[in-house]
Amino acid sequence: MASFTILGALASAIIVSMAVLPSSSALVSSPDVNPPFPKAISDLKEAVVKGLGFQTDDFKITGFDMRDTLVGHSVAYEFDVEIDNKVLPVKLLEDVKRWEYVDLPIFRVEKPVKPGEENGLIERKMMEENMGPVLAPFQLAGPMELWIQDAKHMRLSLPHDVDAGELRKVILAEGAVVTVKGAKSVSLRQPLELPLPLNQTQNGFASGLLSLAQHLHHVSGSKGAPLLSLRVVGPTSLASPSPSSHSSSNRLKLKRLAPGLVELSSPSTNKPVEIATAIDIPSEVPTLLTPEQFTTLWPMSSLNGSNSNLLGLEKLLSSVLGPKANKKGSFRLLKADVSAQTYLKVGFKVEKQLQEGDGINLEGFPEWRTKPEKVKMHFEALAKVEGDRVIPEKVTQVHPVILEDTVAPSVLLGNVTMSKMPIFHQPSNPLTL
Repeated sequence: MASFTILGALASAIIVSMAVLPSSSALVSSPDVNPPFPKAISDLKEAVVKGLGFQTDDFKITGFDMRDTLVGHSVAYEFDVEIDNKVLPVKLLEDVKRWEYVDLPIFRVEKPVKPGEENGLIERKMMEENMGPVLAPFQLAGPMELWIQDAKHMRLSLPHDVDAGELRKVILAEGAVVTVKGAKSVSLRQPLELPLPLNQTQNGFASGLLSLAQHLHHVSGSKGAPLLSLRVVGPTSLASPSPSSHSSSNRLKLKRLAPGLVELSSPSTNKPVEIATAIDIPSEVPTLLTPEQFTTLWPMSSLNGSNSNLLGLEKLLSSVLGPKANKKGSFRLLKADVSAQTYLKVGFKVEKQLQEGDGINLEGFPEWRTKPEKVKMHFEALAKVEGDRVIPEKVTQVHPVILEDTVAPSVLLGNVTMSKMPIFHQPSNPLTL
């Protein structure tokens, strides 16, 4: 997503490009009935206006009405790749599937606390912590370590609930698989060194990423090598993949190593999978692999190699690496973060009184129409919600529906009376009486 970088020096150019449009209230409510701005919306307005470089003396800014604000949830992917001592940041954002009118806590205007209602702030804070977006459930496979953050009431099911206290670190042994639910974000705690070349196939299967994952699987936990370490924020539960099944293969053993530290292992540990090279499958053969040839991305065992996100990520990584992707070597993954985000978009309108030298050309404007005295532009701001703050990400100009002018026939014919209009006689029809 393009970052919010709009220079104030472009304000004069924006004025020249302003189109004269009829007034529209589709995006902006009447300023006379707007409620008081919450602090988050006021800060958003101040940041957007400052970024656009508009001066309040010359421009009139209306809108930013929280009642017209749409809220949506998405998943953001952030990576930092180091190639030849150069760090390339990559940020991806899934499309918001649905925009809704939601009364977020940040939309509420703070009111002074009355005597005897101090506990209401605590209840509201707990409610707001549980209202944030979360990632879809996913599976993690060992060997690896999970550092748990902001999860005071996390549930541990193996498949039966186990009281392990407040967990801060969970070690997954080889063969142990858990399903993580309610997590707000997952991130890499330590940089990774990944080998090249990045082998790719053209059969709709991300074999290049799967090969890298298997290399990590082989290295993680080996003699002298540290475990793959992930940070999971706000998970609500860690459970066996099939809690409804009573098979012994789905049960995990719990070993307490220290207060807040446990190790989960599987009674029937699967044998490690050997490192495989890129799999070249003919295009006419369906993508169906045997367990020996791996089909999922370790440690995210719930992601299949044909996942569209993985295919897109492999193409993006190949383009970032460039010619180096096909040569022997290595690159470093410094940062990998996947998080659930809340976004909002709100419309606003900018008005300016017409003055000489603004560059507005009214040639071709109908003579019968009243000449405009001001120009208007409509914008839409996209912002990310982080706690009680709203951070602007992108501002785009939108065009409201242009009203269609209707003109009386007398005006089109020169505004003449019916008595002066010529009379046209239609030719007679012999079949009419």
